[in-house]
Amino acid sequence: MKRLIASLLTLAALAAAPAQAALNVLACTPEWASLTQELAGDKARIASATTAMQDPHRIEARPSLIARARSADLLVCTGAELEIGWLPLLQRESGNAKIQPGQPGHFEAAAFVALIEKPAVLDRAMGDVHAAGNPHFHLDPRNLVKVADALAKRLAELDPANAAHYEARRADFAARMQAAIGRWEKEAAGLRGTPVVVHHKNWSYLAQWLGLRVVADLEPKPGIDPSAAHLAQMLDKLKAQPAQMVLRAAYQSPKPSEWIAQRTGMKAVELPFTVGGAPAARDLFSLFDETLARLKAGAQ
Repeated sequence: MKRLIASLLTLAALAAAPAQAALNVLACTPEWASLTQELAGDKARIASATTAMQDPHRIEARPSLIARARSADLLVCTGAELEIGWLPLLQRESGNAKIQPGQPGHFEAAAFVALIEKPAVLDRAMGDVHAAGNPHFHLDPRNLVKVADALAKRLAELDPANAAHYEARRADFAARMQAAIGRWEKEAAGLRGTPVVVHHKNWSYLAQWLGLRVVADLEPKPGIDPSAAHLAQMLDKLKAQPAQMVLRAAYQSPKPSEWIAQRTGMKAVELPFTVGGAPAARDLFSLFDETLARLKAGAQ
């Protein structure tokens, strides 16, 4: 009798325990962690390899990150060579066959969107150029809907028992994002044509979507920090072609943009760039809410 009671208590405890998440997901950047959370809900355990305060081009594959990769069922990354400096090492050192290139557990978002700024000539002397095109496409929210379609299918492929769950959440996300895009475009109508300077070419998709006019880059070459001499030359250029704002990401040094702003009268505007880049940018929706609020304030 005691053995029966013990068995019944064990079964009851198991039944009462929360169901374990089906998938372990490692996202390369916060935007893909947030998108995966939108699609998977409680069906996945999700971690991001980077934070909004880190340059996604330059990450060290630390042992703790390798350990996360070792247990991942799915790796969700940008692709288009954004993570080329650290991801191959992470994949190799993890020893995880699931997340190697070409496997279902390796997902690159860039494969599902149209990239811009593809270089006509490939030469590393030109700086941190990407052969496939500009990889910062998450800053056009229309691209997030496209990536969500493909990512929901991949989640269902890896976890077919929950396929209906992923599809329902994808449809809900797409509907909410399409509605938000319409609202954002109305709110940002006054920004169309606004001349801006950018610290790095990570705002190209945002500028294209909202109609901002990029007149100059602070970096002499992509990924190369601007020198004092280059910034002085930039002043001369901006006298002939003025701008209203100079934009930088939360992870970038404020010094170059503030130096230019102080000498031109334009506003130096820090944008979140990704989820977590500002206290208010808690998810993909509030990321764009906060980005537009800061752009509108900078344009006043």
